[in-house]
Amino acid sequence: MLKRLLPYVTLFSSFSTLICCALPALLVTLGLGASLASFLGSYPELIWFSENKALVFGFGGLMLLLTGVSRWHQKSLACPTDPELRVACEKTRGVAGGVFYGSLTLYAVGGLFAFVAPLFS
Repeated sequence: MLKRLLPYVTLFSSFSTLICCALPALLVTLGLGASLASFLGSYPELIWFSENKALVFGFGGLMLLLTGVSRWHQKSLACPTDPELRVACEKTRGVAGGVFYGSLTLYAVGGLFAFVAPLFS
């Protein structure tokens, strides 16, 4: 159960890095700062992500690390010999890989906007 859930928890924790840093930077860059201010006025809870970006990125990184270790361990396990179960196993591994690499991409983009881009502004 945990092995199936872990990639999705990783995806959502990586997505939270975008909420904290990349999305606000993109909106301001596009000249939509007033829209961002209006949105945050409606949902002030989202400001917590920006105020605690080190915690958000730490949790996201931990989830990515656990998912990576889990994927590395699972690749050495054989799929079932039953043809239907084998197809399901291989399909699930492919989807989990896509979710994992998508999460890594989201995490990297969020990290770029959170920690690297402010150095050049």
